[in-house]
Amino acid sequence: MEKTIELMKLDVSRYTEKKGKFTYLSWASAWAEFIKIYPSATYEIKKNDMGLPIFGNKDFGYMSYTTVTVGDITHEMWLPVLDFQNKPMIAPKTFDINKTVMRCLTKNLAMFGLGLYIYAGEDLPTEQEPNYRNEIWNLIHADKVPEADREKYIADFKANPVMLNADTVAQIKAKYFNA
Repeated sequence: MEKTIELMKLDVSRYTEKKGKFTYLSWASAWAEFIKIYPSATYEIKKNDMGLPIFGNKDFGYMSYTTVTVGDITHEMWLPVLDFQNKPMIAPKTFDINKTVMRCLTKNLAMFGLGLYIYAGEDLPTEQEPNYRNEIWNLIHADKVPEADREKYIADFKANPVMLNADTVAQIKAKYFNA
């Protein structure tokens, strides 16, 4: 969670380029920045039965797919093969496909937080508040927490409202998980 927030706060604008009304993040720079935070990350470019990195046809257009894996988390992303006007291509060339695959990879990295603000149409990252509510929810719904205890924790939280912040998460970990 902390690394996701770190990636979301990272200003990658020096690696971007404007093309028309769109901002593009260099895939090489995106990957370099990403592996500084997640050095063991891996990615995969999905390929069709013929070994090509696109799926589709001339009637509906073509898509590329990538996955990025960090630890036990894998995010899949897709991106259509588009021309310079952001219109679907019905006869893409290898260069168009290559650009799309690498843009898809960059978009996939954004799913982990890197340059996510670009896809939100913003110029620079904003301060993101961690989602403590989700973190607390995940803690009390951990596999090692018995169902009876889970119900007790939920009732306790309802009866004793808490501030959703890092201190509260630490208190819950100490109280319920000996952490």
